[in-house]
Amino acid sequence: MVQASASKCLLAGLVGLLLLVPALLATTPPGLCTALKTLSGTLTQRRRYMKHNFPINFTIMVHYEEVFKPSNISRLRLRVEELEMFVLQRLWFQVNHGVLKKVLRVLPEKHPSRRYAAEVERRFRDAEGIFVQSYPSEVFQKEFPEIIQDIWDRITEQPDGMPESSWRFVSPKSLLDNFQRTMRCLFSNCFAGADPQHGHFPESLLTPEKAASLP
Repeated sequence: MVQASASKCLLAGLVGLLLLVPALLATTPPGLCTALKTLSGTLTQRRRYMKHNFPINFTIMVHYEEVFKPSNISRLRLRVEELEMFVLQRLWFQVNHGVLKKVLRVLPEKHPSRRYAAEVERRFRDAEGIFVQSYPSEVFQKEFPEIIQDIWDRITEQPDGMPESSWRFVSPKSLLDNFQRTMRCLFSNCFAGADPQHGHFPESLLTPEKAASLP
C-alpha cells in the first residue's frame, strides 16, 4: 500500500515537472514574442526603404554604442560574469530607441521612407510596452553592472557633452540590420529555427568565435 502511494506521488511529481518545463523554457513572455515577430516582419522591408530611397553612401551620426551588433553582446557576456539576459534586453531597447529617433529625425515628412520608419518605431514601442509590463516594477530599479551602466549613460548623454570620438557615421540600413540581428539574438526563443547564415543568431550559436567573425 505504501509502495503504491509512493508510486502515485512520484508519478504526480513527474507530471508536474512536465507541466512546468514549458514555463521554464518560455523566458520571453508570449505577448512580447508576438510583438517582436510582427516587428521582425516589418524589418524584412528595410532594404527597400532604408537603402533604395537614400543617396549612395548616405549616413547618419549615432553614438558609438548605438552601432550595436551580436559581437557586442558576446563581448559583454564575456566581460560581465553571470550577466542576465534581461539586462541585455533592457539595453537593446534603450539603444534602439535612440537609433530609431535618429533615423526619423533625418527624414522629412514627405520622404518616401518616412511612413515606413514611423511604422517600425510604432511596432518597436508596442514591443517595449509589453516588455515593461511583463516584469515587476522592482526589477527595473536594480542597478546595472558597471560596464552596462557606462554604456547606458553614454547613449543617453546630451550630444553637446560628448567628444567627437564618441560618434560614428552609419547608413540607416546598417543600423536596422544590427537592430534585426541583435533582436533575434537576445530574444532567440521567439525565433526558433532561425538561420544564422541569414543574419539570425540564436543565443546557443553565438559563441565568442562566431561573434569575432561578425561584421
